[in-house]
Amino acid sequence: MPSCKLPTPPSVAEVEIRHVSDISQSLLTSDTPWVARGLAKHWRLVDAATTTTEAGLAYLKSWYQGRPINAFIAEPEIQGRFFYNDHLDGFNFTQLETALDRVIDKLIALRGQPKPAALYVGSTNVDAWLPGFRKENDLPLQHLDPLVSLWLGNRSRVAPHFDFPRNLACCAVGKRRFTLFPPEQVDNLYVGPWDMTPAGQPISLVDTHAPDLARFPRFEAAWRDAQIAELEPGDVIYIPGMWWHQVEATDDINVLVNYWWSETPAVMGSPVDAFNHALLSIKSLPHQQKAAWRKFFDHYIFTDNPEQSVTHIPPEQRGRLGAIDDAMARRLRAELTNRLKR
Repeated sequence: MPSCKLPTPPSVAEVEIRHVSDISQSLLTSDTPWVARGLAKHWRLVDAATTTTEAGLAYLKSWYQGRPINAFIAEPEIQGRFFYNDHLDGFNFTQLETALDRVIDKLIALRGQPKPAALYVGSTNVDAWLPGFRKENDLPLQHLDPLVSLWLGNRSRVAPHFDFPRNLACCAVGKRRFTLFPPEQVDNLYVGPWDMTPAGQPISLVDTHAPDLARFPRFEAAWRDAQIAELEPGDVIYIPGMWWHQVEATDDINVLVNYWWSETPAVMGSPVDAFNHALLSIKSLPHQQKAAWRKFFDHYIFTDNPEQSVTHIPPEQRGRLGAIDDAMARRLRAELTNRLKR
């Protein structure tokens, strides 16, 4: 944990959900995080691992059909912190293609060593790599059409990062610690390069276990707004989209399964695409023009009442300024594609 200058943040709020079928829509659309204790305790994986960790891993292996996976491995010196090298032009780990059962066997072999190598498998599609697993290990979120992913490894620490979709993460084997920061703290998290990231998402450069406040002085403000959740097997945490979160696996062997989903259909695209386009077309404009475009975005995009900006236009003539249906989304995508080809 950080030095004594930074006190322990408050815990993420807990909600009581007596049965998995009782997860309300209001919880699944919440703008603040929450923890539900024991929500996934009925999973066969959780139950098997309660007997022994080896039993849980054997159960997990029983669903694997041999499809290669990507794994990260690093020297003991990194102490599980998968990160950049000292010059930010590479990483402190090696990525390799291997088999899931080999990773599991290696984790068992590393277990108990005083200074084990760090081994980590992240964001592996459960339906593709463990077909049938969700028959006995699932939450009733089919109506959201989520992407369900497996995360596996020994002690590890993934730096604060954000995801656009909403996230429900289930601690299945071992313990996890989540440290969360609200989106408005982006100014104080000292985000690293976007062009080269350890796992696809930009991350904070601050080592939260030993923050260098001389180099990253604003991080103290981010830490004051942080929340922490300590998860046991069967516990679940909900993370709203765009919340920054650090994830730590704190046992010798850990397994987590998470659900990602978005309210908007895939045809709408990702806001990251708009961000990249803005870097290209708006960031370098003169100040006055940027200010004018900010007003346009506030008027049409970021307003909480988009209907107000077009009430003077008949509904049938609003086009792209009205509700974006599938046909309009595809039209806009085609238009953008054609323009970007110039």
